[in-house]
Amino acid sequence: MSAPGPCELDSRTLGALPVLSHFLARMHLAGLLERYLPCDDVRMRLDPAVVIGLVVRNIVVAHRPACALGEWAGGYAPGLLGLGEGQAVALNDDRVGRMLDRLFDAGRASLVTATVPGVIGEFGIDCSQLHNDSTTVTLTGAYPDADGYARGGKPTPAARRGHNKDFRPDLKQLLFILTIAADGAVPIAYRTADGNTSDDVTHIPTWDQLCRLTGTPGFLYVADSKLCSAEAMGHIAAHHGRFVTIVPHGRREDTWFRDWAQTHAPDWVEAERRPGARDGEPGQVWRTFEGPVPSTGGYRGVWVHSSGKAARDAAARAARIEAGLATIETLQARLHSPKTRLKTRVAAEAAAAAALAAAGATRWIDYQISESSEVAYRQEHRGRPSEHTRYRRNEKTVFDVTATVNAATVAYDAVTGGCFPAITSDRAMSPAAVLAAYRYQPSLERRNHILKGPQQVAPVWLETAHRIEALLLCHFLAMLTEALIEREIRTSMRERGLHGIPLYPELRNCSAPSANRILEIFTGIQRHDLISDGNIVQTFEPTLTPLHQQVLDLLHVPASVYAASDS
Repeated sequence: MSAPGPCELDSRTLGALPVLSHFLARMHLAGLLERYLPCDDVRMRLDPAVVIGLVVRNIVVAHRPACALGEWAGGYAPGLLGLGEGQAVALNDDRVGRMLDRLFDAGRASLVTATVPGVIGEFGIDCSQLHNDSTTVTLTGAYPDADGYARGGKPTPAARRGHNKDFRPDLKQLLFILTIAADGAVPIAYRTADGNTSDDVTHIPTWDQLCRLTGTPGFLYVADSKLCSAEAMGHIAAHHGRFVTIVPHGRREDTWFRDWAQTHAPDWVEAERRPGARDGEPGQVWRTFEGPVPSTGGYRGVWVHSSGKAARDAAARAARIEAGLATIETLQARLHSPKTRLKTRVAAEAAAAAALAAAGATRWIDYQISESSEVAYRQEHRGRPSEHTRYRRNEKTVFDVTATVNAATVAYDAVTGGCFPAITSDRAMSPAAVLAAYRYQPSLERRNHILKGPQQVAPVWLETAHRIEALLLCHFLAMLTEALIEREIRTSMRERGLHGIPLYPELRNCSAPSANRILEIFTGIQRHDLISDGNIVQTFEPTLTPLHQQVLDLLHVPASVYAASDS
């Protein structure tokens, strides 16, 4: 027998892809993508469904731009990405862009409608309470072609300048409208709209979309104060829907209660109490009070008092008053400066009003402008003064500004400090339940944070609006997958009485694992093949640590997903 040739070691990264593929398989995503994106052209080097599935995996694991997908995929075992040996080199930005074209043409809404009900059934998602909010996807670039054109009879969103929630009013944007279920904050629907779309006009079409998706109007729809419009609330109530939202400050219901509370004592009922976040910090208490009169639309008003918000309101009010007094002192020195340009009463009053407005203290500080005369004598001619020197009398008007704190307004605000009004069409919910429903709203903010943080949705590296919208569908699918991973492990921890698992550095406990941290611990897991003369001599399977095995067990993912036969 001839001696074997030299051996080489072929290492392939597995990372978190086996875990991710397990959840994508439970979502039946591959089959749905194949149905909506058939490989119907023999000239295609890559299956469209495979490319879109790879984009989703890339967004979850480590987002890379389209031009770098081939390099990223080349380091992984190709079977985990649905690729054949050597096919990763075919991934380039042009091919990915054309696959996004096909995804848009296939129908974004249809794919979501086909995916979400299956996920709800497979994972048992409770959709009785849904939360909605929107955020902006900021675009860097001119995007002159993203003007709302139609492609194949389907409208595309227009990139416009508007109220930018990333504090970049100089850039164009799209509006991303997301809805999650209160069961694990799992995303179940999304829409995109023109960048200059106001939030208050989005709720009616969003609610109608959710009715079609869930098949019933009986869910509880929770949103921020933009829902509090006569049109949106009336539409939901007229179609036998239920909602919970917050009344904006300054509306009639809000002003009436704050006036009423000055002479009446609300009968507050404790709804929830939580200890302080750190040792020595006071606990937080939420109390509720059923509004004595209904809203102008006939809906229930539930007032909430938060001890934490009351402390924050008082501190913010005191800080603004201090800042306002400081700006008035600065203005006073400016008025007495010999180089001042504020030489009229009108100019002095305008400067005082602008200073208080900049400090946010106009409501609590009043100012008065007074004037006096300063007399000065100057020589008529230059030179050393003598007994014959003549002097000219100059009289100058000087303005003074004084500030006083409006104690009555401060006392008025202190009575209802920490209070905010909720409004609902549900007559059966207790005030505590209304509060609990609204207090879940920040979980939706967490999903928007993931979209802009780990998923790096902005800036979008595409120039056409329909490709951007198709890519946002990939982001939604990635967000849905991450939410399912988080829900699965947190539910398992709760059922087993685990208060945390050592996911953080130095084996510190994590009580609410995020998908990003869960998948991160699998980074670097590899399989090694010893190859001689083109044949695999021996395979070295990855070694899973006890932490890996614990996480897989909590996720209900079999450890065999890291076996060679599965990848």
